[in-house]
Parts: sequence; structure tokens; C-alpha cells
Amino acid sequence: MAGNQQQSEDVTDRSDLLSEEGKNSKTVLCQRCGSKVLCPGMAVFAEKELFLPSMRKKSGLSTTEGSVDGDTLTAHWFVDDMYTFENVGFTKDVGRIKYLICADCEIGPIGWHSLDDKKSFYVALERVNHA
Repeated sequence: MAGNQQQSEDVTDRSDLLSEEGKNSKTVLCQRCGSKVLCPGMAVFAEKELFLPSMRKKSGLSTTEGSVDGDTLTAHWFVDDMYTFENVGFTKDVGRIKYLICADCEIGPIGWHSLDDKKSFYVALERVNHA
């Protein structure tokens, strides 16, 4: 019983971020500096399992020997054109991936882009604020 209640709370949590069309109903902002990443209605909610390294300044995101601390996240805002973003930067290539960062304060990664698919950009809901 308690498990069902928790699940419905998660859905309710997310529903206030989603429009009826499944797009972001609120502005997506950087957690650190509050810079605008996406305007309302510009991204579609998508569930895709992606690994993102732990949040840090851009200089700390380059490839390092050994394992990388991070999280496997599944809830993302999906955008198919990099020019849809208001304010986002990209790291140097890490294998076949570029990580998305805040263009103002350079914290990240807030999202993920595969070089194999030029029309897919993902911003993790857990790595941004909504207002």
C-alpha cells in the first residue's frame, strides 16, 4: 500500500512540470546560478537511462583514468535542436558524447548529447530547477 502511494506522489510531482502535450510547462533553470536553460514548451519529457558524471565545473569534467563518480538518470527533457536552448554550453568530446553545461557558470553536466545522433539533446530533470 505504501509503495503505491509513493509512486502516485512521484507522478504528481512530475505532472506539475508537464503540459498536456508532454512538454515542459515551466522555465528550466540552472540550479547553481539560476540562468535560463529552456523556455516553457520547448522540450518534451523523455525517459532514457543515461549516465551523467557528478556535477562540477567544466575543468573537472574531462576524462580521467579510472571510474567516474556519477548517476544513472532516467527523467530528461528532450530537445532535437541545439538552438532551442537559451543558455547551454558543451564540453569537449568524451568518447562519442558531449555533456551539456550551464553556459554562464559552467556547472555540469546538466545533460547529454551523443555525437552519433545530431538531433538528440537530453537535460536531466534532477540537474536543473523549474520556475
